[in-house]
Amino acid sequence: MPDPVAAAEPPPPGPPPALELLVHGVGGASPAELLRDPYPVRITGDSTAAVFRRPEDADAEDRPGRPRGRPVAEAYCWSRLTSGNGARALWLLLLPFMVANLAHWARPAAAPGKAAARAVRTYGLLVRVLALSLTVLLVAAACEVALDLLAWQCAGNTACAGTRSPLGALRPGTWWGQPGRRLAVGALVPAALTGLLWYLSTRTWSAYESQPPPAGPATPGAPGTGGEEAPLGQAGFWYGRRIVARLRAAHTAAGLLTVAVAVAAPAVRHDRAATGTSPALQAAGWAVEALLATGAATVLWVVCRRGRTEVRPDHRLDRAALTLLPGGALALLAAVLLYAGWSRPGWVSAGRLPGDFAFGVLMLGQGCCALALAFVAHRLHRDTPEPGAALRGLAGPAVAVLGCALGGVMSGGVAQRVADWLDGGGTPGTPGAALPGPPVLLSWQAAVLPPLLIALLLPAAWALARAALARRRMAAGLAAEYPGEPADPDRSRRIAGARAAAALTDSAPWFVGAVSGITLLLGTGALAGAWISGRVPAEAARGAHPLLAAAARGAQDTGSWLIGLGVAAFVAWGRRAYRDPAARRTVGILWDVGTFWPRAAHPFAPPCYAERAVPDLTWRMTGWTARTGGRLVISGHSQGSVLAAAAVWQLPPEVRGRVGMLTYGSPLARLYGRWFPDFFGPGRLAALHRDLDCWRNLWRATDPIGGPVETGAAVGEPVDRGPLRDPLAYGRSPRHPLPAPILGHGDYQADPAFTAERDALLARLDAAPRGDVHDTREVPGPRISRARTEPADPPGRAG
Repeated sequence: MPDPVAAAEPPPPGPPPALELLVHGVGGASPAELLRDPYPVRITGDSTAAVFRRPEDADAEDRPGRPRGRPVAEAYCWSRLTSGNGARALWLLLLPFMVANLAHWARPAAAPGKAAARAVRTYGLLVRVLALSLTVLLVAAACEVALDLLAWQCAGNTACAGTRSPLGALRPGTWWGQPGRRLAVGALVPAALTGLLWYLSTRTWSAYESQPPPAGPATPGAPGTGGEEAPLGQAGFWYGRRIVARLRAAHTAAGLLTVAVAVAAPAVRHDRAATGTSPALQAAGWAVEALLATGAATVLWVVCRRGRTEVRPDHRLDRAALTLLPGGALALLAAVLLYAGWSRPGWVSAGRLPGDFAFGVLMLGQGCCALALAFVAHRLHRDTPEPGAALRGLAGPAVAVLGCALGGVMSGGVAQRVADWLDGGGTPGTPGAALPGPPVLLSWQAAVLPPLLIALLLPAAWALARAALARRRMAAGLAAEYPGEPADPDRSRRIAGARAAAALTDSAPWFVGAVSGITLLLGTGALAGAWISGRVPAEAARGAHPLLAAAARGAQDTGSWLIGLGVAAFVAWGRRAYRDPAARRTVGILWDVGTFWPRAAHPFAPPCYAERAVPDLTWRMTGWTARTGGRLVISGHSQGSVLAAAAVWQLPPEVRGRVGMLTYGSPLARLYGRWFPDFFGPGRLAALHRDLDCWRNLWRATDPIGGPVETGAAVGEPVDRGPLRDPLAYGRSPRHPLPAPILGHGDYQADPAFTAERDALLARLDAAPRGDVHDTREVPGPRISRARTEPADPPGRAG
């Protein structure tokens, strides 16, 4: 906790100092790169996220001869929150959970009123239920591999088990060879996976997200739309401990119950079908079913009952749910393993476990949830239409469908690859194969993958054709933007190509919509084909027209190989990221975008770095302004501009009046405003501009990520300056003897507009009335400690 004594120290005599707080974007940048100094000094923070300065500026506030005419530069480096040690590579396995969590935040804007509040609650409930189904799907896939393919099919087949020594102890004829005991041994794998997910969620919360916001109500009267409080300005928005703990307990219990159902179902089915089963086993089977149904209903009730609390930091925990849910599910799993392992001498394993029904119900439930989510999102957008919202308010349902598709591809791909490995040279599920193979539905899912890719070629080709036409049109008049320069067709084409490629970002929503719509349609066809035929596509098409049979066989084989290659590439990428820091930074870029939002729907998603970074920035700005009474410009590039805006929303009004914001390459409106309109829509950004008068935004037409904020028309003075000239020089000249690079998304500091706008913001803050400095002395602030450090990271791509 910060030292209140440091906040009470009076500012040194003389004019108040000026501070420029630099926040980097995706991909990260070392302190040395941000400060342009090889030996930065850590002022405050730890090895994960910290504030750095140049050595000569380390104690600038305390020296009477502090620098004049320029602000003190500080760099807040947060890249190690997403691309630190090798364990971050394991987060790739959590990709479907992260996408499902994004669907929660991509809901349309909601107008004030009870009806809209009910719709928002319904939307959140549907996303939480869909996220729960993804946990069940992942654990069910692990059960399919460990219980069905390994323990039931391969270990029950003498030829398969004999060639694989680890399964030799489970072959028929041994004590462990009874099917129920083999299932009990196989259940340890998905149970351990569930425990690993629980451990990772607990550990990452403690390491990254357990940062309390500044004491007291941080933002009374934070800017909103229509006078209401902005969501990102609420005191508890960046502290979701209670909901994460509650969902973690529920999802852990759901995973353990899924394992218990997978073990109990074949044992109960055998006891009811076999003659001579003892009444005790019959009664135990009924009791197990009743307990499993009760546990499932309890988990569903806990997930549906409560969402996030954002009005205030919610430090309370539901101790009963946190203890009873996982503990009760673990005890029930142990009882089920004992029940399944009871001696049944006449029981033999044949065929496959009833996975088709389970995966079919999951897939059908996910589709129904996605359709209900689309209905609620459409109602919200219709009542409060937000200009520019992606897919006309249907971005959240589209993202949810993508999360389900990723989960299905990952689970099906692993099952297919393991089945092919176990069956040797045969094709599981076909006549003459040694093993029945995975559920038929997974083969149908693989078969629809080639048609999906072919269908997506059409919108991709359309977007590329539009980009080529735009490039030709822009190149024709580009030389006129550089008066006095001789026209160079090749140079014009390169610049126009960069602008056309950057404009493709604006087509992304419709491409995502096409992917989601085609995926939902083909998934419905795969589910219908699996349930109607009961056979893999190649067998279902046997006897049909030869072209149809060949197409079905080709689609199934090609889809199976594509899924296998995808899983292999996924594993190889994760392994490379585990060993190579440069590759890990590439993975970190994905997390920079996807894990900005708190874990509101899925507790096993990768941790939210903003729940550490936003409080860090808020603490720094409140503490520094309280201690010095000086002027501060927070300067954010790319994703750093989103962190800067979120931190400014959290500032008390008296502190916000001393802070200016300079954003550049910012996705605030272009990406976040379109995909998350309830939080960054035009109304929210316009309200932030009204409350934060000193805000300027720089952008380029060649930038594929950043864009204009466009709040000036409704507020007064425009925020935006741009598009900036890129490249700065068209051709060679005495002033620019070498070709000027096309900068695109990077190196905005190289443009003279950057320094001019920063200095103008500081001058404007200096001219504005600041009130009595001592009014904010009660705001706690961190005491500056000075420690020399090595450069935190090797130079990375600044973004």
